Amino acid sequence: MKHDFSLILEKASRAPKSLDEEELAALLACGDGSEEEKALFEAAYKIKVFQVERNISVRGLIEAGNICQKDCYYCGIRKSNSSVERYSLSKEKIVALAKQAKDIGFASIVIQSGEIESGKHTDFIEEVLREIAPLELGVTLSLGEQSCETLRRWREAGAARYLLRIETSNKKLYSKLHPSDHSWERRVEVLKDLGDLGYQVGTGVMIGLPGQTLNDLARDILFFGSCDADMIGMGPWIPHKDAPLKGEFDKFHALKLGLKMIAATRLYLHDINIAASTALEALAANGRALGILAGANVIMPNITDEQYKKAYNLYDGKPGVCESALAARNLLDKKLGEIGEKILYAQRGDSLHYAKKSCCNK
Repeated sequence: MKHDFSLILEKASRAPKSLDEEELAALLACGDGSEEEKALFEAAYKIKVFQVERNISVRGLIEAGNICQKDCYYCGIRKSNSSVERYSLSKEKIVALAKQAKDIGFASIVIQSGEIESGKHTDFIEEVLREIAPLELGVTLSLGEQSCETLRRWREAGAARYLLRIETSNKKLYSKLHPSDHSWERRVEVLKDLGDLGYQVGTGVMIGLPGQTLNDLARDILFFGSCDADMIGMGPWIPHKDAPLKGEFDKFHALKLGLKMIAATRLYLHDINIAASTALEALAANGRALGILAGANVIMPNITDEQYKKAYNLYDGKPGVCESALAARNLLDKKLGEIGEKILYAQRGDSLHYAKKSCCNK
């Protein structure tokens, strides 16, 4: 069925969650560099500006460790990759990086690591959170699947947000990306637990996976809405030389499809936070700025020490591995200033969608 592109954009701009799967797929199918693509990005950016003006929220990313119990076929730090030099930051180091983030004006941080489920790890993260709490930072965790009890403890210790990417809403495709002991249903269950515990819930997908269709991606966006996500972190699939997942990869098309997913997601879910991922910068020097112009409103500069950045290598060509935290901040200021955007320093940048839900529940 042929869709009128301009009518889809008008419909999406009037109200959130107004498009169906085929309409979302039609947005994603617009030609690279076409007038339709230009109109898509402009419509999404207009909604972004309406929601948060020409402002960007920032989170300092701390890569706390690359030890992982998972063996995902696309990932450079999967447990079976013996060529990775493993590390785990100490509690003191993570707290010091959190203090550094506040010192350079970041009011929010993300603590990310490989997926580990153990009592010792749960205790460790809880201790980190309690030591960070006096800094009054907005803390996002991205630590994979965890029990409801572990998530409860971390929430009570001070975590406000949690990012758990579903990777794909297509269960059959998910099974091709993971060993048989990895459960799509468990991942969805954890997302539900996060919402029940009062976290700002973040999820996301990989874009351009081998075997993935535009309708798969359209259903991913519908999935974001169905789980009432408050924030989205997603990016293009970029192959890693030591990961089993291989397939056709074109940097330009991967970048464009990633930007279209940001735009279509903004048009479907108006008031959520959407990150312009670092992976975009691996595909183009101004990738994150392009992500902002396509409707994203969050940037997550990496503030981990340079000696560890290289070891947290999820995909080939990771950018910024030799930048200090301050250099990364200054470069972002410059790039975003060039497109008329302003970083909101000393502001947490919580999800508007989450704030509205919280008001309704009072």
